[in-house]
Amino acid sequence: MTALLEGDLAAASTAAGVTLTDYFITDEAIFLWRLRLEQLAHDPEIASWIVRAAVSESDGAVVGYAGFQSPPDPDGTVEISYSVDPAHRRRGHARAMLAAMLERAASEPSVKTVRATISPDNEASLATIAGHGFTHVGEQWDEIDGRELIYERPAR
Repeated sequence: MTALLEGDLAAASTAAGVTLTDYFITDEAIFLWRLRLEQLAHDPEIASWIVRAAVSESDGAVVGYAGFQSPPDPDGTVEISYSVDPAHRRRGHARAMLAAMLERAASEPSVKTVRATISPDNEASLATIAGHGFTHVGEQWDEIDGRELIYERPAR
């Protein structure tokens, strides 16, 4: 992530073991890398929970990134986070990322609930979670993203 913050895709790709794209150094991504590095500075043990490159099984292309906002909270809730590179959208990658995160959450005994927070205008993300057992449970105001709808489902 440090290499990404420095705009060094070659070094970041080497560290990740996959070829990362320019999408990983967009303003949106840079914001995420800063946030995740701050989280890691406070607790290096969370590394396995936060962000990873998402790789297409069919061709090995890096299609975006996905993970959880943090490890499970004391109530056993994890919040999903994913983003698909615009060059790879509308091909089912977001659903595949969601399925992988749901599988990971289900495999962790400490996880009881999976949460998704989505802008009411983000039709693509709302469609992605549809059919996966999420229920609308409320709303929140996010300082960065504004109004978000909160959806949850049991981890198993």
